[in-house]
Amino acid sequence: MQNHLPYWLATLFMPEVGPRTVFRWLLHFSTIETLFNASTEEWQAAGISQKHQQALRDPNWRAVEQELAWADNTQHHILCSNDSHYPPLLKEISDPPLVLYVRGDASLLSHIQLAIVGSRNATPFGITNAEQFARYLAEAGFVITSGLALGVDAASHRGALAAKGKTIGVLGTGLKHMYPASHRMLAEEMINQGGALVSEFPLETLAKAQHFPRRNRIIGGLSQGVLVVEAALKSGSLITARHALEQGREVFAIPGSIHHPLARGCHHLIKQGAKLVEKAADVLEELQVSLPNLNKNKRVQAEATPAVLHPLLEQIDYAVTSLDRIILQSGLTAGEVSSILLRLELLGHIHTVSGGYVRAVPN
Repeated sequence: MQNHLPYWLATLFMPEVGPRTVFRWLLHFSTIETLFNASTEEWQAAGISQKHQQALRDPNWRAVEQELAWADNTQHHILCSNDSHYPPLLKEISDPPLVLYVRGDASLLSHIQLAIVGSRNATPFGITNAEQFARYLAEAGFVITSGLALGVDAASHRGALAAKGKTIGVLGTGLKHMYPASHRMLAEEMINQGGALVSEFPLETLAKAQHFPRRNRIIGGLSQGVLVVEAALKSGSLITARHALEQGREVFAIPGSIHHPLARGCHHLIKQGAKLVEKAADVLEELQVSLPNLNKNKRVQAEATPAVLHPLLEQIDYAVTSLDRIILQSGLTAGEVSSILLRLELLGHIHTVSGGYVRAVPN
């Protein structure tokens, strides 16, 4: 365990101290150790208040020891901002976390990631979109990162798992507490499949409203880009997108009905310059990153459409085919048809147009 780690952990238990404050202090000191071991005169010269000077004199070492004991488990990791394993993209943001607690594969934090976020109260179509986009992009080699919340977040994690891919959940609580509690099994499945859970908060931290905007900056900061599936105008997803834009990341948004409130956040982002996304390939084309499975994924999708989709594909003409006609001719339920149509569209075999669908012209 690094000698400097206890000092970084000690900053987490100081009152009214966050990353920006500590990094401002460190402008006057060469290391975190010298900050703690400085004289009163040096603290005063650095503009550190009397209250914070007292906290530096008398850190909560008992709490620090409890955090360090947790890291004795081989699947538990604590990374501080000057650790060689700290994710480099996250270091680039204006206020990177002082400490990251990681359960699972800590090296995954430095892999190429795409964040997928959206409403906790997503529509069934939004859930399907999140799952299908996550699945396709995970198959291409992206690590899918989200916030383990209800709705779009959970669907994104599940989509990545369905692709046998890796996924990271960033928590707004300490890692000893899961919010919502109903996602404990999902979190375990993510870990068991080689993923990770991440938090900047001490282990016993409970859910608080103010923690989730802070969590959102980490989701954006870890990722090459952020895809917003469904979001209201005032939502955490838009906070994540705003952080991503400020961090120089790409932002993508899926459009929806002009009459649906959960489409308004996405439409607002598109007006602000986010890339309108109709299929997962749009994300790949924009980011142009080197992914381990990208060429293989493109080849597989080009060679064949899964057999279960072929009969439905035959119902769609190169002229506009209405959804009602597809349902009537297929003999399937509306829900089954919608799911298959979305898959066909993600694979690039059909396009949504006014009045229904058209078959894509072969290259």
